[in-house]
Amino acid sequence: MNGRPDGDETPPDPPEDKPGGLLARLDLPPLWALAMAGLAWLFDRLLPLSEADTGWTGPVLIGLGVLLVLWGAWHLWRAATPIEPRHDPKVLVRRGPYRINRNPIYTGMVLILFGWGLWLGSLGAVLPAFIFMWIVTRRFIFEEETRIRRRFGEEGEAWLKRSRRW
Repeated sequence: MNGRPDGDETPPDPPEDKPGGLLARLDLPPLWALAMAGLAWLFDRLLPLSEADTGWTGPVLIGLGVLLVLWGAWHLWRAATPIEPRHDPKVLVRRGPYRINRNPIYTGMVLILFGWGLWLGSLGAVLPAFIFMWIVTRRFIFEEETRIRRRFGEEGEAWLKRSRRW
């Protein structure tokens, strides 16, 4: 343990920026989200667990998720810092949604997946949203937090402690 309040172990240092092969270039959070949306549809058909009429909850969550993704992306674009994972940040963005949540784009994707699962109308369809959170945390977020610590030092560490991961 490293003593961080969220209890996660510190991951190894991230690799240097290298484009990698085709699979490395396809290893992106939006593609994982799309895969999880497909899995949600499959779970709804094959493993519904329990069905429910959620009314407008699903579409509302999808809309909120899209807005959060766009809001977070706009702030990164405005700060001229990379939005793609595995690139070193140029600026520590702490405005807009980043004041509270250090991963608003990923959080927006989770809201979209939860909304999609609810819209499909079964508990089984919501499970991939949790799988997505696990995948993104391990494949992207740990590395991004390490890059922030390395690039911004104490200032980055203080922001990581103040803001929520999810």
